Amino acid sequence: MRYVQYKNKNGGNQYLGAQLSIGGDIVDISSVDSSIPNNLVEFLKLGQSTYEKARRIIADSKSITPIADAIFLPPVTNGDKVVCVGLNYKGHCDEQKLAYPKEPMFFSKFSSVVVGPFDNVIIPPITNQVDWEVELAVVIGRQAKAIRPDQVQDHIFGYTVAQDISARDWQKSRNNGQFLLGKSMDTFCPLGPAVVTRSKVDPSDLAIKSWVNGVLKQSGNTSELIFKIDFLVSYLSQIVTLYPGDIILTGTPAGVGVHRNPQEFLKPGDVLESEIEGIGRLKNTISG
Repeated sequence: MRYVQYKNKNGGNQYLGAQLSIGGDIVDISSVDSSIPNNLVEFLKLGQSTYEKARRIIADSKSITPIADAIFLPPVTNGDKVVCVGLNYKGHCDEQKLAYPKEPMFFSKFSSVVVGPFDNVIIPPITNQVDWEVELAVVIGRQAKAIRPDQVQDHIFGYTVAQDISARDWQKSRNNGQFLLGKSMDTFCPLGPAVVTRSKVDPSDLAIKSWVNGVLKQSGNTSELIFKIDFLVSYLSQIVTLYPGDIILTGTPAGVGVHRNPQEFLKPGDVLESEIEGIGRLKNTISG
């Protein structure tokens, strides 16, 4: 199942719904049953009984919003954390001539920088080195603390597409080398278009790609992950409690702009597209 958050183009409230297929119309959920929240994070907190209620509504499909009438919002908003993993694709390490890491490198983005799958990415005037990183994102469904790798799948709700937009000057040479500000400028985390439930997608072997102005920049596969998802989530849960709606970006493949020769960076007017097989595609215009 593909869970989405959306509004009607004619205005009104945010809704929670589901698509039966990529590009399909939206089965309304929260507008059909007022006991179901219109926010995925709050929906996840209510647990299995609410999931079952939503499944029955989806099966009935009595209320449909045509995709042409919908404005897609980020599928996850107001979550507690956005956690990222660096240097987790073999190709991304290879393009930097770096040894594969022995343990995962985590950093974070402020959750307030998450934007929708078709929203603009805004380059602030303080940087001119804004780069792309398409990533598979894990969405936590159940609270997790100190869990084993073999327990992780029971705590994952699903997967979505993310862009870890990065101001390389602030990431690498400003802010004393700390990543946070370079990764956390407003609009620097496009997300969506849907969260695909874990039973509907195998995250271990998915094509992952990005394009700038129609030119392919990244083309990898999630099979390149150095640290696999079950290990990452278990490892992180030893350190911090993971809550429903927490987002974990799992790394990016080769092809980012900063490691090209010559270097390439995004500029106003560019169109950035990001796609993961079986999950969907983002399309974000760059503005300044």
